[in-house]
Amino acid sequence: MVPRVVFGRGCFNQLSEILMPKRKSTEAPFIFLVDDFFEGTDLIKRIPATFNDKIIFISAEEEPKTEQVDSLVSKIKEDYLELPSGIVGIGGGTLLDLAKAVSLLATNKGKAEDYQGWDLIKRPALYHVGIPTISGTGAEVSRTAVLLGPEKKLGLNSDFTTFDQVVLDPDLVRTVPKDQWFYTGMDCYIHCVESLQGTYLNAFSQSYGEKAFDLCKEVFLEDIPLEESEDKLVMASWHGGMSIAYSQVGVAHAMSYGLSYVLGTKHGIGNCIVFNQLEEYYPEGVRLFKQMKQKHGIELPTGLCKDLPQSDLETMAQISLSLEPLWENALGKNWRELVNQEKLISIYKKL
Repeated sequence: MVPRVVFGRGCFNQLSEILMPKRKSTEAPFIFLVDDFFEGTDLIKRIPATFNDKIIFISAEEEPKTEQVDSLVSKIKEDYLELPSGIVGIGGGTLLDLAKAVSLLATNKGKAEDYQGWDLIKRPALYHVGIPTISGTGAEVSRTAVLLGPEKKLGLNSDFTTFDQVVLDPDLVRTVPKDQWFYTGMDCYIHCVESLQGTYLNAFSQSYGEKAFDLCKEVFLEDIPLEESEDKLVMASWHGGMSIAYSQVGVAHAMSYGLSYVLGTKHGIGNCIVFNQLEEYYPEGVRLFKQMKQKHGIELPTGLCKDLPQSDLETMAQISLSLEPLWENALGKNWRELVNQEKLISIYKKL
């Protein structure tokens, strides 16, 4: 679990006092990985960068990649005599996962792609802090850093991945465009559906999943004040991420990984596009999702896969089927008898 978290409007201003005791020396910088959406904004002036700390702006237009992590780690090691005091990620799931991955690869030899899987990381990461500026991914609390690699999209799943400190400031989510707010919020909602209907479910993950599910229904189906909605979605993301950390996701995530690998579709919208076609697996969850979509006037892209060559569809299906824990959670230990490449291709063709 994340050992330390602060929550509240304006708590971003506590970052200086949070980081100061963790500074190893004036030569060991803090590296701030920040979504380039914030370049030139007042938020940057509030980042407590001192001594030889560095702010690196990164585009979240594409999913984070293993080679991107390797490049950042190499640059940091070239530029500084000492390893950084810590890595701070400020942004959505892309920036948070990059911060986690960079902190891991700074202390573990080899390339990021070597650690795509479960419990392959052997050494503790650098101190790392997550500050979400969009709510829903659960990346701020999860034990994975999901990366696109040369052969697959898969997380660096380990006990060392989890952030040492998280700063939850609902003020920071105010700038999110409506479509993105919906897609990322639905990532949280889909986490809940997949966790609560999964075979890995236990009382611990269920308690978090049920709370996140109720919060999502309030935010996306009821008419509540803006600030209350922001606060509740920040906490829904946290609880949804906690539920997944102690269970697993399911069909929508497995299939969206394949979509992302071949087409580069971003995670939130990819989950929505897939989930929209999964009545067979999550009938009640999809019914509510369509209500939410209608209430907020969201139109999902269509025809994504209709002109794809068979080889691309097969790659999508193979990537998806390789995520065995997700399928076992969704369908049970005999999942291979219930789903195959042909079945998945038939669903991809509907997207």
